[in-house]
Amino acid sequence: MQTGGPEGNARLTALTGAALLVLLAVEGVTLLSLRTMLSWHIFVGLLVVPVVALKLGSTGYKIYRYYTRRGDYVEAGPPQLLLRLLGPVVALSTVALLTTGIVLIVEKPGGGPGLLLHKASFAVWTAALGAHVLAHLRRLPRALRSDLSGRAEVAGSRGRLLLVAGAVVIGAIAAVALLPLGAAWVHWLQLEH
Repeated sequence: MQTGGPEGNARLTALTGAALLVLLAVEGVTLLSLRTMLSWHIFVGLLVVPVVALKLGSTGYKIYRYYTRRGDYVEAGPPQLLLRLLGPVVALSTVALLTTGIVLIVEKPGGGPGLLLHKASFAVWTAALGAHVLAHLRRLPRALRSDLSGRAEVAGSRGRLLLVAGAVVIGAIAAVALLPLGAAWVHWLQLEH
């Protein structure tokens, strides 16, 4: 299977990032009224987990190939210094945010430091992700154009689209299956307010 090398990897990362931007915008809307949209907040939070895993995987693959000195990845060069420094903060805060969210669903309301950790990781994640998105936003349309228009300029276009669609579908299935675990939070929040 042809993947398109570093450019194909960059396009997979961009396509996954674009899907995440849409999903995270929906998640952001739920924050406007958690009391009325907590079920949606939990659903979308669970849905993004496989999409985030795909994004971390594509980025991690690029890093691995670059630092193991694969010629085409070395020739493509490293990310800008700011992005290299910001990357671990984005990755770790994302994992912390999603992990604490899942722990909260399993833990149920009223116990442990889970909610505080979720809020703290959200604060770090928001700042780091904001800088990350701003750094990449200008190049996003060009990176997406070929794969989304059907004019595959780089090998592996169909595979990239299927990977992102598959991650969204897996996330949706997992969210539907696990959403009942969040019922205690929905009930608790309604009682509290």
